[in-house]
Amino acid sequence: MTNNHRIDRRRFLAGAAQAAGLLLLAGCDNLSRSEWFPRLLGGAEGLTRRAQRLLTSRKAMAKEYTEAELSPVFPANGNNDPDNPDYQAMAQNGFADWKLQIGGLVQHPASLSLAELRALPARTQITRHDCVEGWSAIGKWKGAPLGMLLSLAQPLPAARYVVFHCADPDEDDQAYYESLDFEDAYHPQTILAYELNDHTLPVAHGAPIRLRVERQLGYKHAKYVMRIELVEGFESIAGGKGGYWEDQGYEWYAGI
Repeated sequence: MTNNHRIDRRRFLAGAAQAAGLLLLAGCDNLSRSEWFPRLLGGAEGLTRRAQRLLTSRKAMAKEYTEAELSPVFPANGNNDPDNPDYQAMAQNGFADWKLQIGGLVQHPASLSLAELRALPARTQITRHDCVEGWSAIGKWKGAPLGMLLSLAQPLPAARYVVFHCADPDEDDQAYYESLDFEDAYHPQTILAYELNDHTLPVAHGAPIRLRVERQLGYKHAKYVMRIELVEGFESIAGGKGGYWEDQGYEWYAGI
């Protein structure tokens, strides 16, 4: 899909790590609670951003692998069973009542069931997931290209970002959310995955769908996506930084 929107370059930020064994939301947390680590990331961010722009086009494809290279175990990182009664009820019913809502600054708001999403043209890709905790795993993902869904919804001229609202809350009942600009949203490897390794996506991995944005670190790959909202800016959403971890000081663009 071709994106006709002009994209503003944003400040790019990187992730931090959680302590092993903590059950948190999709991402990594522990070092962000220190005073020095977010400052360290912020100081290095400008150099990282400039180097990345020189070496890699954001239109470049992430490396894809063969089935022989699949990891024997793909860890289910972060929250693996949302403490959300509505979500739990849908999961018990096999997500038959789940619908993906697409709205905000679009001409044609949409509501798609999981069956309808599966009936759309799909993309399958074998890619490596890189977590800021230091581990990586190769998995096979199948899902609907996000760019195709956006083209069907037809973004309005004011729309600049795609926000993913998710079902998993933290201990303070704040729901996880993430966001992309249109350059990543329309990238052919950015999909809403409903299968992992030829099986229906498990709850621990974000069922019924999770975002796969293959050129960014794992905390950007939002799980348990319930609603997609196109917006002009983040200021009125949660902490205003464009994502759950970004609101706590992590980088908005976590490119690899």
